Amino acid sequence: MQLDVFTLVPHAFAWLCEQRPVATVLGGELDLRLFSYRDTTPLRAGQVDDEPYGGGAGMVLRVDVVGAALERVYGGQPAHRVVALTPQGRQLTQGVVEELAGENKLTLLSARFEGFDERILTHLASDAISIGPYVLSGGELPAMVLVDAIARLLPGALAEESGRVETFSTELGGGLEYPHYTRPAEFRGWRVPEVLLSGNHGRIAAWRREQSRERSARSPA
Repeated sequence: MQLDVFTLVPHAFAWLCEQRPVATVLGGELDLRLFSYRDTTPLRAGQVDDEPYGGGAGMVLRVDVVGAALERVYGGQPAHRVVALTPQGRQLTQGVVEELAGENKLTLLSARFEGFDERILTHLASDAISIGPYVLSGGELPAMVLVDAIARLLPGALAEESGRVETFSTELGGGLEYPHYTRPAEFRGWRVPEVLLSGNHGRIAAWRREQSRERSARSPA
């Protein structure tokens, strides 16, 4: 998969590229490319944003700057999906992640502060996604969320069984995962449920299914 991210701070992604699962598939199943708007801006002194027409606080990422960046990298408007990361977008869910992970090529557009000139969303992006009903200072964190969520679905990113039974998986009917415990079996009087220490795999499987159902039923989602 070729995954391109357009951003004002490409260096912010360095730590992500050193961590699993991204590091595991980087250069193999995942071709992650980072582009700075400042490298291709048609404006002087690396300018990329401007004050909003009509007045108001904040700076807006210019449409000509994003247009120039896409033109330089793709030679025009890309034929594949271009996703703008904005609170106005559709809500990110595991289903949306799986949908995006099925793409051969994907472009993510991030902005900072006041966000995008609306013409970017209307004419240059073909999709818009929000990672939640709150406001951040920029699109870099949402882009990292998407990169990580997509990378872990690519072949070889996880151990074979790791992704089969987890929150939102088909194995759990799209519900929440059951509780996990590890050593020590007792700490400050807090004990691991006896069923997990029983060695009875049938009982353990039944307990886990029930815990998953109860957690899912309590979830506000």
